[in-house]
Amino acid sequence: MTSSSVVPVQNGDESAAQEKKNEVKDQVQPVIDENNGEGSSNNGNTAQFEDNPGDLPEDATKGDSVSPVKDDGNTQENQENLEENKVDESKKDDGQSDSEGGEKSNDSGESSGGQGDSAEENSEEKKSDNEESNEKSESDENEKKSDSDDGEKKSDESSSEANGEDKGDGQTEEKAEENDTKESEKSSDESKDDGQVFPSGAQSELLNETTTQNGSFSTQAAESKNEKETQSSSKEYSWKVCNSTAGPDYIPCLDNWEAIRHLPSTKHYEHRERHCPEEPPTCLVPLPEGYKRPIEWPKSREKIWYYNVPHTKLAEIKGHQNWVKVTGEYLTFPGGGTQFKHGALHYIDFIEESVPDIAWGKRSRVILDVGCGVASFGGFLFDRNVLAMSFAPKDEHEAQVQFALERGIPAVSAVMGTKRLPYPGRVFDIVHCARCRVPWHIEGGKLLLELNRVLRPGGYFVWSATPVYQKIPEDVEIWKAMADLTKAMCWELVNKTSKDAVNNVAVATFRKPTSNECYEQRSQQEPPLCPESDDPNAAWNVPLQSCMHKVPVDESERGSQWPAQWPARLDKTPYWLLSSQVGVYGKPAPEDFEADNKHWKRVVTNSYINGMGINWSSVRNVMDMRAVYGGFAAALKELNLWVMNVVTIDSPDTLPIIYERGLFGMYHDWCESFSTYPRSYDLLHADHLFSKVKKRCNIVAVAAEVDRMLRPEGKLIVRDNVETITELESMFKAMQWEVRMTYSKDKEGLLCVQKSMWRPKEVETIKYAIA
Repeated sequence: MTSSSVVPVQNGDESAAQEKKNEVKDQVQPVIDENNGEGSSNNGNTAQFEDNPGDLPEDATKGDSVSPVKDDGNTQENQENLEENKVDESKKDDGQSDSEGGEKSNDSGESSGGQGDSAEENSEEKKSDNEESNEKSESDENEKKSDSDDGEKKSDESSSEANGEDKGDGQTEEKAEENDTKESEKSSDESKDDGQVFPSGAQSELLNETTTQNGSFSTQAAESKNEKETQSSSKEYSWKVCNSTAGPDYIPCLDNWEAIRHLPSTKHYEHRERHCPEEPPTCLVPLPEGYKRPIEWPKSREKIWYYNVPHTKLAEIKGHQNWVKVTGEYLTFPGGGTQFKHGALHYIDFIEESVPDIAWGKRSRVILDVGCGVASFGGFLFDRNVLAMSFAPKDEHEAQVQFALERGIPAVSAVMGTKRLPYPGRVFDIVHCARCRVPWHIEGGKLLLELNRVLRPGGYFVWSATPVYQKIPEDVEIWKAMADLTKAMCWELVNKTSKDAVNNVAVATFRKPTSNECYEQRSQQEPPLCPESDDPNAAWNVPLQSCMHKVPVDESERGSQWPAQWPARLDKTPYWLLSSQVGVYGKPAPEDFEADNKHWKRVVTNSYINGMGINWSSVRNVMDMRAVYGGFAAALKELNLWVMNVVTIDSPDTLPIIYERGLFGMYHDWCESFSTYPRSYDLLHADHLFSKVKKRCNIVAVAAEVDRMLRPEGKLIVRDNVETITELESMFKAMQWEVRMTYSKDKEGLLCVQKSMWRPKEVETIKYAIA
């Protein structure tokens, strides 16, 4: 009778756990300690870890509820989960709001106001205070989603500032190691489960401490509340299959035909921009007939299954340029593109030879490829240790981005239209446009000025379109206009090559200035400098502006220095993170960054790689749905995969830090669908995302979006509070997904599920998605 409350994830799931045991071989048997059989208290039980950022000793775990793993039951995953769960419980107990507890301010970071000038909320406030109505920031979008959202953000900020430095945020790695030694000394006598799921170690001391600190009995109110929550979260879900014109390729925010039909103009590609439905769909996208497991990387770079992306139009139009060809049951990619018919690698080396300072994979690590086609350029840049964020509009060339993703190459559906791209200012080392068909020179260079916004000072714009080398009148005229525009923008033409003998194209490379001297000396202030109030990082639904932001010159300001060379930059604390700034988890920003980095290395190495039953060699396209500093992605560096880091628009704006590390990502609001094709990703990771999202959006729609983005047999790893985990487990079971693992401790849980090929029989027609 020493246990003081019930943890919901265990409740009525005994039979489900039993089923899982019967289904899967080589699984871990649950261990229930006699002291803790019913779970642990939800208050006051974690004094030892009050200052902890999630870096607890690896063996400080004892499971209340372990469901099987489809592996040999590597125990460290369970240990890692407990470490974090402990910490989260502490944060909830220390008086933070439910939203922060669910959000796990420790591990995930959205509860904090972040660094003063980098939190997206702050940029929104600045923008709404200082700018005219034509440059609205994200706050407008958020208001549309929920009137109470701003209030929630403010309470998040204030409570995290109040609690930031003393509750749940400060324990150092050294302290964790101390605990490790102390606890392992004590544990051998006390452990009751030698040789079972957990190795003997710190768990016994932890358990004893938990029970003594939880000496009071649970209240009837708490028991009843838990039971009611459990019942509501274990309700039955029934799914339908979406009927839309796009069929298996449906992207809700890009296939909203009702909105597209009512656009006043399509002159600026408005019809290719995002137009999200007010209510996102809650149905499941059908599979193409004959779909099979994708070919693994690196073979996928050369060929994919035709039936997975059954589109031949692009092969007919672009086959002569070696984009894509139909070869039996495969679509094959000879590695070419419009400007490099004879292979991307030769073209990549030709660029570096023309400007050696580009130094692929050292100085230049993260690039933006505009109008990417099937993304062969980005696909072959992996051979040079370069990450390319490739984008192209949906349907301009049938399924080009879908081909890229199926090949295992990062790409998103986007267009240079009327709004800023969803990236911070000054983050890309290089922007590349081969024959991207963007009219850079028109309307005062508005689109080129958007590239200027996202390009680092000292970064390069590499352009190999026909105006660089063809002498027909139209091209000559465009080159002259570009030469004038780039000069007015203070871009230096570093080199304009003669035609390359192999691909028969030339390349012009421009460099963005690293000081403001040229801007000040211009005889005409055209294009103008942006007003001081214009935040270059505000990028969510913000209209394009025909102006340039000043180059940062203060040494402590981001963009004033070039990052360290790759790979050193991955683990290096950004120079512009100051100790005077409070990080996402409440510590001084540099310490916060380092603690997060160590924490995710530990979780990934000890747990995800070995403890989940995941065959990582079949994982290529990964998304961290709620990245903070990019620690999860950084910890996966040695694997042959890439990670799309998503920073949600209502969390601290840490995306510039992710880019500084030589990783990439984008802003997104999970109340809307992501700009990617169905079946794009092999693995999705959601660390305390769903508990936050469900406060302002329909969690059923978010689960349907996860199903849409994930490939059949793909995995979803969720870390969240138990109530949310239980709710999600019910939803995914109703989709016939396989539950690979569930784990809970102190109202915190972990879920690993695998998507199946199942699709519902019942159909739901999406009226706005019918062309």
